Amino acid sequence: MRTVISRGSVRGGLLAAAVAGSLFLGAAGCGGDGDEGGVPKDYKVVAGTKLCGGGAMSADASRALKVITGSSRFEASAKEYTVAQTAADLVEAFPVPTVEEDACRVYTPIGTPNFELRITWRLADGAPTDEPAAPKFTVLKMGEEALAAADVAYVRFACKSDRLSQSSGAAHIDIGVRRGGMPKPPEGDVEALKDAYATVAHSFSLALAKELRCEKNGGLPAKPVLNPA
Repeated sequence: MRTVISRGSVRGGLLAAAVAGSLFLGAAGCGGDGDEGGVPKDYKVVAGTKLCGGGAMSADASRALKVITGSSRFEASAKEYTVAQTAADLVEAFPVPTVEEDACRVYTPIGTPNFELRITWRLADGAPTDEPAAPKFTVLKMGEEALAAADVAYVRFACKSDRLSQSSGAAHIDIGVRRGGMPKPPEGDVEALKDAYATVAHSFSLALAKELRCEKNGGLPAKPVLNPA
C-alpha cells in the first residue's frame, strides 16, 4: 500500500522534503553480480542524454549535468528509473497526494569523484501559494512554480490528461533535483549551478508532461526559462 500525506505550499512542502531527502544515502544505480574487481558484469557508462531511460535529459540538461557533477559520463540508470515508469506510478497514485518518490538517480562512474544526483516526483494537493521562497532560492517562471538554488531545484506543473481519468481536475506534479548523500556546501559558480539544476528539473518535467500527455505540456516552455521571475 502506498503511504500518502497531504501538503500545501510547494515552497514549504518541498523545502521540508529537501532537508529530509538530503540525509538519505542512495543505492547504486546499476545492479548485477560483480566480477573479481567488484564491478557489476552489466556495468555501463553512458552520456547524459541516455540517462533515466533516454529522452529525459535534453542536450542542454546533459551539459547542465556536467556543470553540476563535473562529468560528462555517468553510470547507466537502473531499469526502474525511466520517465515511463514515473508516469505509470503517478497515474496509479492519482488523485491522492503522495510523499516524494524516486524518479531517477544519476551517478558518476566508478573511478571518478563520487557524485549522486536524485530526481524525484510528488503529487501535491493543489497549486502553490503566495508564500515567499527561502532566500537561497531564485523564483523562475516555469509551470506553476519553479525554484532554483545552487544545490537543488524544483518545478511544479499542472497536468490535465486522458491518462488521469479518475478526476476532472488537474494533477499538480512536483519534480525535484538535488544532490544526494550527506549535505555539502555547493562548490563552484552559484549562478551557474542554479541554472544547471533548473535546466535538469525542467528537462525531466517536460519529458514527464509529454509522457503523461498533459494538455499544452503542463504549461512548461520548450526551453528552460532561467531569468528570475
